[in-house]
Amino acid sequence: MKKLFFFVFVAVLTTITVGQNINGRITSSVYSFQRFNTLTSSDTYLRAYQTLFLNINKANVSLRTRVNFEGDIINPLDNDPKLRFYNLYVEARKLFNVATVKIGRQSLFNSVAGGLYDGINLKLKFSKYSLTAYYGGNVPAYQKLKFTDDWSNDFVLGGKLNIYPIDHLLIGLSYVNKNFRPVEYVTTRLDKNLNPISLLIQKNSNQFEFLSGKVNYELKNVFRIYTKLDYDLNFTTISKFEISGRYQQSRNLGISVYYNFREPRIRYNSIFSVFNYGNSKEIEGGVDYKINKIFTVIGKFGNVTYKSDNSQRLTLGVNSNYGSINYRKTFGYAGELDAISIFGARSFLEGFLTPSLGLAYTNYKLSQNAEKNSIISLLTGINIKPWKYWSCDLQGQFFNNKIYKDDFRLFFKINHWFNSNLNIF
Repeated sequence: MKKLFFFVFVAVLTTITVGQNINGRITSSVYSFQRFNTLTSSDTYLRAYQTLFLNINKANVSLRTRVNFEGDIINPLDNDPKLRFYNLYVEARKLFNVATVKIGRQSLFNSVAGGLYDGINLKLKFSKYSLTAYYGGNVPAYQKLKFTDDWSNDFVLGGKLNIYPIDHLLIGLSYVNKNFRPVEYVTTRLDKNLNPISLLIQKNSNQFEFLSGKVNYELKNVFRIYTKLDYDLNFTTISKFEISGRYQQSRNLGISVYYNFREPRIRYNSIFSVFNYGNSKEIEGGVDYKINKIFTVIGKFGNVTYKSDNSQRLTLGVNSNYGSINYRKTFGYAGELDAISIFGARSFLEGFLTPSLGLAYTNYKLSQNAEKNSIISLLTGINIKPWKYWSCDLQGQFFNNKIYKDDFRLFFKINHWFNSNLNIF
C-alpha cells in the first residue's frame, strides 16, 4: 500500500507540473488560555497553529491537502509539536465521463462511522443513479503521516447507492464496516498462588457494521421530507430511525416536524455491550414566520421519551440579517434549564470591518431538587479584511461558572488566500 501511494503521488505531480493551477489558503493563528493545576497555581498556554489548504490542478486531476502544524510557545504539551495531515489525496474526475477516483488520506462522511482513512474512493455517476465504494486503513492518533500496520483489524470498508427514479425523489442504500484495532497494554494480575505478575492484555477488534437506507422527497420552497434508517448488523437491531419534514404553506410561513428513534451506538466486542441500556424517542414540531425581509420568528417544542421517563424542551427566537436572539427551556428527566443567547455581526466599509458580539446566560439544575447553577459566556471579536486575499480575526472569549471562575481566552488568526495559473513551459 505504501508503494502504491508513493507511485500515484509521483506520477500525478509529474503530470501536473506543466500549466497547473495552484490555489488554497494559509492560516496562522494563536490561542491563549490558562489551566489551573491546583486551586492556587496555574499555567498559561499560548498555542500556535499553522494550517495549509493546498490544491494543485491540471485538467481533471488534482492533488488536495490540508496540513496543520501546532505547538505551544510557552508550555509544550505532550507530543508537541504536532504535524497533522487531515487530507492528502489525488483526485481524478470524469474518467470515461462517469468515474471519480480519490487515492490517499481523505474524509469519510457517514452518519454511522465518519472520520479519516488512508485508501481509495471510487464514485460512478450516471443520469439516474450513483454508486460509491471505498476502502482504507484508519488514521493513527494526531493524524500522523503513517499507515496502519494491521489492515485486517484496523480498516473501514463501505459503499453507497443513490437512485433518482423520478424528479425530486432520492432513494439511497449504504453499507459501512469499520474496525478499530484495540491498543494492547500490560497490567498486573495475580497468579494462582496470589503472586503479582505482568500480563499482556489483547482484545478482539471493536467493530461497527451497519446497513442504512434513506428516502428523500423535495419540492423546492413547498414541501420536503427526509427519512433514514440505520440497522446494526452485529446486534441485529434497528439502531436509529429518523424522519423530518417541512411544509411551506405560504411564502412567509413554514411548519416543520422531526422524529427519531435511537438505540445507544456501541462498538461490537466492547465491554459496554453487556450493560442493560434503553432507547430513546424524540419528536419535535416547529413554526417559523418571516415578518419582513429582515426578521423571522421561530418556535419549537420537543419531547424526548426515555426508558422510564421523559423530558421536554422549548425554543423561541428571532433571526435577522444582523444576528439572532434565542431562548431555550428544558425540563423533565434531562434536567431543568433556562438559557438566553444573543449574537450579532455587521460589516462596514464594504467588508473592511466586521465586528461581532455574542452573549449567553444559562441557569440550570440537574434534577428538580438539585441546586441551581448559572453560566455566563461572552464572545466578542472583529474581522479585518484590508485586501482581497488577506484577512485577520481577533476574538476574546469569557466564561464564568462555579467550576471555571472568570475564564478568559484570546484568539488571533491571519488568513491568506492564493490562486495562480502557472505555465512553466
